[in-house]
Amino acid sequence: MREHLDQTDRRLVKQLSQDAQPGLTRLAETMAMSVPTVRTRLRNLLDRNLLKIVGLLNLTERPELISAIVGVSTQGRGRVREIAERIAALPFVTSACVVTGRFDIIVDVVVAGDIADLYRVTSELIPGVGDLGEIVRSETFVVMASCNKWVSLPEGCWTEPATAPRTN
Repeated sequence: MREHLDQTDRRLVKQLSQDAQPGLTRLAETMAMSVPTVRTRLRNLLDRNLLKIVGLLNLTERPELISAIVGVSTQGRGRVREIAERIAALPFVTSACVVTGRFDIIVDVVVAGDIADLYRVTSELIPGVGDLGEIVRSETFVVMASCNKWVSLPEGCWTEPATAPRTN
């Protein structure tokens, strides 16, 4: 069951949504609370997987990133959420949402400069998550311009090259 945040947790999340850089002391001052209280509430939100503090990239300012939205139609026989969870775990996928409308799932994809990666996600990886015939069709919308779109970097983007072990 989804949990509702109390007023204090909502204020804390709002503060962090506006700027997550100030330390606990400044955050506590802004909220007129003690540092231990803020620390406890923050830890609780993180532990319950209700909050994640990450760096976001402004997609408008990153020309090397290609963003796409993929609509997916399924014959999931009651397994649409399970299929969406599998899609969400794929490389380059920032989110997969079960939706109403002409598609069952909307997938947000970000790749780093290589359209071949986008093609692989849409033609191989997404169709491969379901059993035979579960993914009926998909339609890909490449983002040509965005306004106020901030993204977390999904697994697969800017992967670090394997480094040789250091010898002393």
